[in-house]
Amino acid sequence: MDVITIGDAMVSFNPQSKGPLRYVNTFERKVGGAELNVAIGCSRLGLKTKWVSRLGNDEFGRYIYNFSRGEGLDMSHVELVEGYPTSVHFKEILEDGGGRTFYYRSNSPTTALTGSDINQSLFADAKLFHLTGVFPAVDQEKNVDLIKQAIGLAKQEGMLISFDPNIRLKLWSKPEAKKALKSFLPDVDILLTGIDEAEILFETKDPDAIIAECRKLDITYVAIKQGEEGSIGYFNGEKITAPSVKPRKVVDTVGAGDGFDAGFIYGVLQGWTLDKILLFANTIGSMVVSVSGDNEGLPYLEDILIQMGEREFIER
Repeated sequence: MDVITIGDAMVSFNPQSKGPLRYVNTFERKVGGAELNVAIGCSRLGLKTKWVSRLGNDEFGRYIYNFSRGEGLDMSHVELVEGYPTSVHFKEILEDGGGRTFYYRSNSPTTALTGSDINQSLFADAKLFHLTGVFPAVDQEKNVDLIKQAIGLAKQEGMLISFDPNIRLKLWSKPEAKKALKSFLPDVDILLTGIDEAEILFETKDPDAIIAECRKLDITYVAIKQGEEGSIGYFNGEKITAPSVKPRKVVDTVGAGDGFDAGFIYGVLQGWTLDKILLFANTIGSMVVSVSGDNEGLPYLEDILIQMGEREFIER
């Protein structure tokens, strides 16, 4: 196994027209969830990926389960559970591609995940454990400790830990997020953060100051995602600013950060140089925003190489 991640998943209702949600009358059913999106992104790049989760034993849960299995994910640690409705969310998409998300995920099926479900065998012979700040926020009292337990087991197996804070302020407050997520940082090898999330964790938007804080924590790789302004990366004393890759058209910005994460993880596992990793991850982000949906725009490896010029990129 190359990548393992733990997290919630939802049925995502995408509006069939743009504008404020109160004026939208029809929706299209999709699948979403930060950790699941990254898992799908990694799988489409050819990485063997395991997703650990719980879904409601209902029609939406079966839909997500079958969809994820079709994406090639290892589903051996995903179960359908009684008494917990599968989470849903509704997306609002404005004319510029931005928008808001409205969550309905209380009593999430992942509440049924307990410490006994997270054991050493889950992480055997795997390379990287990816976590985000979404799963801990869904059930703060239990999931923060659950993630710490998972990190400890992954470290015992010699795995890399990648972390995207992915702070959802509709799920918890800034102080709550900061306290919980900073407790993970001493064990993180790869930090993948947006600039606003970094400000919550480190109380600064200055990339150099953010990198300095990460160096104090011995975080090996740092990637600061800046959307249209590209990204900033740090590794082994080297800081690189990588320009954004212009998308064909911005349709839906949701999932772009998850696509970047998958690309960065892939590049690290391939042993690429930092500049090559950032170019690859930025390209994926630009491809994701060109397609409506949380993960529909996540590209396959061959699609990225065609977009970038296969021979030129491989020889880079």
